[in-house]
Amino acid sequence: MTRRRPAGAAVPSVLNSLRRVVRAFRAMAQTAEDVLGISGAQHFVLQKLADAPALSLNDLAARTMTHKSSVSVVVKRLVDRGMVRRQRSSADGRGIVLSLTAAGRRAMARAPDSAQTRMIAALRRLPPRDLEAFAGLFARFTDELGVAALEPTMLFEDEPGARPLGPRGGVRRTYRSRKTRAKGR
Repeated sequence: MTRRRPAGAAVPSVLNSLRRVVRAFRAMAQTAEDVLGISGAQHFVLQKLADAPALSLNDLAARTMTHKSSVSVVVKRLVDRGMVRRQRSSADGRGIVLSLTAAGRRAMARAPDSAQTRMIAALRRLPPRDLEAFAGLFARFTDELGVAALEPTMLFEDEPGARPLGPRGGVRRTYRSRKTRAKGR
């Protein structure tokens, strides 16, 4: 099998761009933790609830562009911290309305934009054609990296049951290497 060599400086350019993004997101998540005492994912959910109360977990999941199960973990942590309130809907009494508490509003008053909010805004500023091309290439990249099958959870939130790695407590994720995937095809 012949390996294709990347043209010129494209690989270092992409790698350095990814490094910048990861570094900036890590710094933004750390700011949320330092200033607000919450994770980056919790910060993002608070921002969405500051925009308007959510009529359901499904509504909030749609607004955060994530799965209901991912956002429910974050909401539970915010409810436990007293920053989000769950109430029965006054419209029908069956649904749940999620809204900020006074503590949640105070936190948002001193919070900068979350990393996810900034990322979404940057993506939306791209011309539609460029955004479609980027989406396709990034999906292909995640496939080549061997992580396309991982559940896309909320950014900057510890996953339940994740095992820490080393002294800094990073999260271990399992995925098959490209070589392993090629054998299984």
